[in-house]
This record gives sequence, structure tokens and C-alpha cells, in this order.
Amino acid sequence: MSKVAFLLAEGFEDSEMQVPYDEVIKAGHQADIIGLKKHETLLGKKGSVSYAADKAVSEVHANEYNAVVIPGGSSPENLRLDPDILTFVQEADRAGKPIAAICHGPQILASAGLLKGRNITSYPPLQDDMVNAGAIFDDKEVVVDGNYITSRTPKDEPAFVRELLKAL
Repeated sequence: MSKVAFLLAEGFEDSEMQVPYDEVIKAGHQADIIGLKKHETLLGKKGSVSYAADKAVSEVHANEYNAVVIPGGSSPENLRLDPDILTFVQEADRAGKPIAAICHGPQILASAGLLKGRNITSYPPLQDDMVNAGAIFDDKEVVVDGNYITSRTPKDEPAFVRELLKAL
């Protein structure tokens, strides 16, 4: 059984959190929702789902987890300036742990300075931001580069989840 950290803030894309989260649990893994504040209730941007943060990012370390998932929506925008979030993904990356980011999720990787020379995809309008952060952008449903798994939009969730579960 693997332990997976889901980095989450208000305004996440509902299905980009719900589908991978449910599939990770269904596959027998543990999933922790990591937010900025412990027990904070976080509402998806469509309002169809909400989650409570199991832990605050300030009280966890990447070495406690086997993988990291970063759902999209405006959640990454709400997380990317937090130094603890950036340290968490940097530590996970240094340890070679799978980091799965969908839609706007790669914004956190960009803010953490982790995209130089990496092949990724994201929500297509972010292409220039990803390239400016040093990434090689590939407009595909899923791009796997080493420990990174990235996808574009909710329609890519089946491929995203498949690669995430394969990495676990």
C-alpha cells in the first residue's frame, strides 16, 4: 500500500480531485488531503464536491509519502506561493517520488523551479508559462517524464489515473 498526498486548496477542479482520489483509494492506497490549514473545508469550483484537509502542509514532509497528486482548477494558484508547498514538492522531486499534476497543477512545479528540461503537458492556455519555466511542452492526454505524470483537462483523467496507478 502506498501513501499518496493530494495537495488541495479552495477552487479545485471537482473531477480532477474526485476521480484520482477515489481510484487511488479503490486500488488500496492511502490518500491524505494536504491543505494550507488542517481540517479546513475546501470546495470545488463547480461546488459538486468538498473535502476537508487531513493535514496542513506545514506539519508534513514529502518523505512520509510515496507519491504526490496536484489537481487543477484554481487550487494550484492558491497554493503556489506558499513556501511549505514548494518545499514539499521539491523534496518529493529530489526523492524521485511520482508527482502527478493535471490541468493547472504544473503551476506549482513551475513556481518550485522544477520544470527546466522536463517534458510535460498542462491546461493548453498555460503552454507559454510552462515553456517560460523551462519545460518542453507536449499537447497530449498524458505525458510521463521520469517521476512526472501530467495531463491537460478532465477529459484526460482516464489516462492520468492509469499512469498514476501504474507509478504506485
